[in-house]
Amino acid sequence: MADLILADERRGPVKLLDDAGIRRLLGEPRRIAVVGASSNPARPSFGVFEYLLSAGFDCVPVNPNETTVLGRPAFATLGEAVAATGPVDIVDVFRRPELCVEHAREAVAVGAHCLWLQLGVVNWEAAAIAAAGGLSVVMDRCTAVEHRRLGWARTEGG
Repeated sequence: MADLILADERRGPVKLLDDAGIRRLLGEPRRIAVVGASSNPARPSFGVFEYLLSAGFDCVPVNPNETTVLGRPAFATLGEAVAATGPVDIVDVFRRPELCVEHAREAVAVGAHCLWLQLGVVNWEAAAIAAAGGLSVVMDRCTAVEHRRLGWARTEGG
């Protein structure tokens, strides 16, 4: 609980992107790897993946238990996704906090620009790894919620 409060108040050991930084990050089309993307419509990662696609983002699902998500081929690892489809700007992680350190290392290794940990996900070690690797960090926020909150809406038909 303390980690969530620190992230919410932006008082943790790693500088997190503020609203202005998030607005810049989400303000133009980006490639987003969604780690933990699911083909199950009941999962939050499915809804966010669907929203991001409809908002004009190019998304690649990363989940070893999936073959496709919304018609997009899924990859077992971030490294495989980047090798097959090209670089990503944002690594959007839908995993338990204790699993995020490895995803931070992968995000640095593939040259991503931002490690984004979803709502309820805070891991300061992962944040430190990403920041040390030159990535911006967002934690305990939802890409879809922030995109809407900061003034964008889905494209028509989305």
